[in-house]
Amino acid sequence: MRNTIPCSAERLSLLDPQMIQAVSEGSAFQIARQYLTENRVRIAEANDSQIASAVIGNAGLYEQHIRLKDGHLVSQCSCSVPEEPMCRHCIAVLLEYHRGTKAPQPHKASAPSKSRSAPRPGHSIARQSSVLQSSVQDIKLSDIMKFMEWLQPAMNAIEKDQPLPAPPTLEQGEISNWILIIKGMEDRRRETEDMLAALESEIRDREAYAGRLAQQLQTSIAELKAAQATSHELEHEVTTYRETVAKLGKLTNEVAQYDEQIRAAAREILQKGSHFDKLATSFKEVADALKDTTKPSPHQ
Repeated sequence: MRNTIPCSAERLSLLDPQMIQAVSEGSAFQIARQYLTENRVRIAEANDSQIASAVIGNAGLYEQHIRLKDGHLVSQCSCSVPEEPMCRHCIAVLLEYHRGTKAPQPHKASAPSKSRSAPRPGHSIARQSSVLQSSVQDIKLSDIMKFMEWLQPAMNAIEKDQPLPAPPTLEQGEISNWILIIKGMEDRRRETEDMLAALESEIRDREAYAGRLAQQLQTSIAELKAAQATSHELEHEVTTYRETVAKLGKLTNEVAQYDEQIRAAAREILQKGSHFDKLATSFKEVADALKDTTKPSPHQ
């Protein structure tokens, strides 16, 4: 990750913690100060225009290259932390460089003003190297041997996922910081594994829940298909009933027409029957008259 910041400082040593904090994210600056306290910063080469360094982060070792160029502070780190405008590792390097440049120096006699105004070539680099050397603590060979004896069983314990062995008794210094860093990284690894196991368990539970939901969905789909088939059958029956009702309506209309015709015929028959009754009465009267005329007279 590479970032560029406008910078009016002519030398990197002029960047004090307040100035660095002013252009940094709050959380990134706090983590950088923690790295500085835990002595995780290693400056390989440095002068007032550029710094080459490495920082032991929470997930590994990262390399940095910081320089002043054309009025800008250019910081480059091998990490992928999305912190702007500088990552926590570059901030820690600048803090460490400022702390090294502000380390107390042996008192020297005042030099002539000419010497102060015209320093010798390479004087700044030599002074900075001496400052960096004075800021590094002495490491004893016995401490290194104890550390190496502890490191091998510690690596075996890490490979077998067992607790780390008890650290050797060392004086406070560089080696003890290495052990603390290794223990801290191992503790974070275990926490990460626990979190990963919890996440895997949650994923399995969610997969089982998703499986149950899939089964319920398949059952619902089958029930829906059966309901659709039943609906089609009902629609067919309703269509048949509608056709039957339509036919019944036509038959009812025809029956009504026939009933009207029958009623008309009945009325006509009744009218003709009354006429026939009159004719019958007339015929009876004629017959009675004929009978009367055909009877013999008593005098005959």
